[in-house]
Amino acid sequence: MLCKRRTLLAGAAAGLTAAMLDTRFAFAADPTGTRDVFVLLSLRGGFDGLSAIVPAADPDYYTLRPTIGVPQKQLLGGDGFFGLHPALAPLLPYWQAGTFAAVQAAGQPTPNRSHFAAMEELERAAPGTSIRTGWLDRVLGGFGSPGGFGGVSVGSALPARVLAGDAPHLGVASIDGFKLDGDVDGRPLAATMAKMYQGAPDALAANTGRMLGALGTAKQLQTAGYPAGVTYPATDLGNALKDVARLVKANVGLRTATLDCGDWDMHEDLGTAVSGKRYYDHLSALASALAAFAADLGPDGMRRVTLVTISEFGRRAGQNGSGGLDHGYGNAMLLLGGNVKGGKVYGRWPGLAASQLIDGDLAVTTDYRAVIAEVLRVRCGLGNTSAVFPGVAGSALGLVSA
Repeated sequence: MLCKRRTLLAGAAAGLTAAMLDTRFAFAADPTGTRDVFVLLSLRGGFDGLSAIVPAADPDYYTLRPTIGVPQKQLLGGDGFFGLHPALAPLLPYWQAGTFAAVQAAGQPTPNRSHFAAMEELERAAPGTSIRTGWLDRVLGGFGSPGGFGGVSVGSALPARVLAGDAPHLGVASIDGFKLDGDVDGRPLAATMAKMYQGAPDALAANTGRMLGALGTAKQLQTAGYPAGVTYPATDLGNALKDVARLVKANVGLRTATLDCGDWDMHEDLGTAVSGKRYYDHLSALASALAAFAADLGPDGMRRVTLVTISEFGRRAGQNGSGGLDHGYGNAMLLLGGNVKGGKVYGRWPGLAASQLIDGDLAVTTDYRAVIAEVLRVRCGLGNTSAVFPGVAGSALGLVSA
């Protein structure tokens, strides 16, 4: 299945562990509704940004990719240098409307071509320090550590590693399946727990109350149902994005959501830019899910959301002998939201000439953390982004409007 989620544990009980154990934070919503919900989409496996956001005017692009380079005549939304892969057609209206953008040649400070090590550094985002928490956990701490549905990992039964730390957060495989293991009709485990913790010390009672409150909110959402305004693709990513849209529109205090889309590790048979080929179909599925998410939220909902993609690394500049791409370095990040200054590609292009590559890879000219820091500061109301990304200032690319 396209865009598979990481299956860790069934049931919501495991995902509630952090919320149950943390004893320091209280719920802190956004009472004015003026801050964006930050949605993080991890494209796991090493996304090929050079195929998605094509540097068609770079003379070395087609030399490096003689059989898998995307022909100029097939590109969409061109700006004279870059063009969009034709599989991104579902997102073209948002590009043209100025709510979909990209940053090219983005990535981590230093090359790292190991999936495990690169993902660990990507989600810790504090190289050269002893910090071991996930950077999205530090974001939640900067927001006052909102409880309940303030920080959610959607599509997995456990919160993502980027949320590792003390701030309360939930791992939700799905809204409709969100309940305590063992809490079945006739045997309400949640009610039993509420009685058990009556009169308990404040630390225990507060965390139990937070957990039960999240379950109560989920029950209300389940009872109300969700007639989405659009048809989402029947993929794990489509289902997860529908749940994120559901939480945004329900005004349950969501501040951050994180979800995954995997299977981007295409070492062979990446294929040409036509339907039925591996990369085309996978990118089309991603674009269709994102377009459904944007259409479901509508203009008003999109003005409350900024979605950003990350990946552990890009792919090599040149194709390999198997018609695929090995692990690389520089990459493209995608941004979607009502306040994104879209319709353009941001970042300084380093070039694809042999002398401009980093050991055969696209160089990184924009730190991915700076991109995220700009969004968090300008759109999400996080004043001190240096506490999230030590030593990194937000970018001055002007990606989003204030």
